[in-house]
Amino acid sequence: MGISFTVLSSGSTGNATVVRNEDTTLLIDAGLSAKRIDELLKERDLSGEELDGILVTHEHSDHVKGLGAMARKYNLPIYANEKTWSAISNAVGQIADDNRRILETGATREFESLRVESFGISHDAAEPVGYSFYDGSEKLSVATDLGYVSDKVKQAISDADVLVLEANHDVEMLRMGRYPWNIKRRILSDIGHLSNEMAGAILSELLTGRTKRTYLAHLSRDHNMMELAKMTVRGAMEDRGCFYKDSEFRLCDTYYDRPTPWDKVSEP
Repeated sequence: MGISFTVLSSGSTGNATVVRNEDTTLLIDAGLSAKRIDELLKERDLSGEELDGILVTHEHSDHVKGLGAMARKYNLPIYANEKTWSAISNAVGQIADDNRRILETGATREFESLRVESFGISHDAAEPVGYSFYDGSEKLSVATDLGYVSDKVKQAISDADVLVLEANHDVEMLRMGRYPWNIKRRILSDIGHLSNEMAGAILSELLTGRTKRTYLAHLSRDHNMMELAKMTVRGAMEDRGCFYKDSEFRLCDTYYDRPTPWDKVSEP
């Protein structure tokens, strides 16, 4: 079977992704209400009973809003590092001791045949992380909420067959937008969010021939549009001498209001 995934929802209003293989089904973040997550799971012919656990990237509400409710409703273990656990304790409510699991930054955990590696990222949270998933030779990496992409992050997500990468905003749309300057400055900072241009620059370094698809994720509804994001990312790649054919590499959409189709990492 290999690795399959669907991005249930992506953006500032809520984030959740499902990654599974023949043995294990994991939810990455639960940033919407439990009711809404259940609805999105149903759209992809899944139910909460089929989940084996929840991985948390960081404590911001658009990543943990439904975390406690999902864990209690389906008796699910939650995996997060110590600092993230401290930051989410009040937000998630009562969680059974057996379901409080520690997955420290940089650690690897095996869920039967699905291996998960955590890696640190730069964001204004207690100890934010991204994740890479392995099944045999297959690799899927998920990296959003990045102020910038460090060499360690590049190493962690390099050679992924499929990558879910943040392209949060168009810089000029953000600068001209309605947000107060202190929020704009935070988003543009090294602990904020990755712009379209920066996402393209990173992909131009990472695209070695193995990565077949990149899903542009966590787009701002106020300061970005998917077609603009894809155009800017591709332009930034081409400006750096990285040209590709659509048959060799594709930029894929994510949505805030509906899930992406199931994607098998092994597919060309």
